[in-house]
Amino acid sequence: MTLQELLAQASARLDAAGLAYGHGTTNAADEAAWLTLWALGLPLDSDTSTQGDTPVLPADVTKVQALIEERIRTRQPAAYLTREAWLQGVPFYVDERAIVPRSFIAEQIAEGTFDAWLSEDTQRVLDLCTGNGSLAVLAALAWPEVRVTGADISPDALAVARINVDQHRLQDRIALQLSDGLSACPGPWDLILCNPPYVNAQSMNSLPAEYRAEPALALAGGADGMDFVRRLLADAPAALSEDGVLVLEIGNERAHFEAAFPGLPVQWLPCSAGDDQVLLLTREALALFGPEAAQ
Repeated sequence: MTLQELLAQASARLDAAGLAYGHGTTNAADEAAWLTLWALGLPLDSDTSTQGDTPVLPADVTKVQALIEERIRTRQPAAYLTREAWLQGVPFYVDERAIVPRSFIAEQIAEGTFDAWLSEDTQRVLDLCTGNGSLAVLAALAWPEVRVTGADISPDALAVARINVDQHRLQDRIALQLSDGLSACPGPWDLILCNPPYVNAQSMNSLPAEYRAEPALALAGGADGMDFVRRLLADAPAALSEDGVLVLEIGNERAHFEAAFPGLPVQWLPCSAGDDQVLLLTREALALFGPEAAQ
C-alpha cells in the first residue's frame, strides 16, 4: 500500500464514523494526515502530495489503522492519542489532564494583533487559566524581555504545563501558580491573557464526545457561560498596572457577554474565526465601568 492509498483509506474511515473535530484539525482528511504521519514517525508538515507513491510497510499500515480505529472507538481528540498538539508551529505536550490547546490568542500573539496596547513597560504577563501552558510559552517566546506567570485552578493542568515549560527550557522566565482566578495572582500585571471556561450550560449539554473528553472545569462557564468572566472583570482592575490590559477569549459567547456587561467599552480583536471571539479591555475601561462589570 502506498502512502496516498493509506491516507485515502484513513480519511474515508474517519469520515464514515461521523466524528467531531476542532482540536487541531477541522475535517477528516486533515485528521487522517495528522494521525498517519504521526504513526509513521514522519514530520507533520510533510508534503504528502509529492510522497504519495511512497510504499508503506505492512507493519506500519497496521500501526496506522490501529490508531485510526482507536480514534473512532474512543472518540478521544487526536491530541490525546498522540500526546502532542501544535499552536503557531510550536509543539506542546498534552494529555487528558488539560484542555487541548486551541486558543485564538495564540495567533494574535504571533501576528502582533494587540501589540499597539503594549510598550517597553510591558514586563509582567499573566496567562490565567493556562491549561497546558501553551499561551505562557508562546508569550515568552514572542517577547523575550517579559516574565510570564501561568496560573490555573487545576493542579493536574499545571503538571502538564510544567512539562511544556521544561521542554521549551523556559523555567527561568515562566513561573507556574495554583490559583482560583486572580486570588493568588494579585499583580500588578501589565498584560493578562485569559482563555477561560466560557461554554454556556445549554452548549455544554450538547457537546460531542471529543469535547466531553476534556476537563469540564476548563470548559463550563455556568448558565450563560459568564460565571468566571464576572469574577475576573470585577477583580482585574486591582490586578492590572496603570496601563495594563486584559485580553480575553469568549469564543461564540459574544451575545451572552454583551448581555452580562452592557455598555462595557471593549476592543474586539480580529482572528481567523472572525472579529467577535477575542476582546481587549484596558484597566481604565474596567475601572470606569465600575462595579457593574461584576453584575
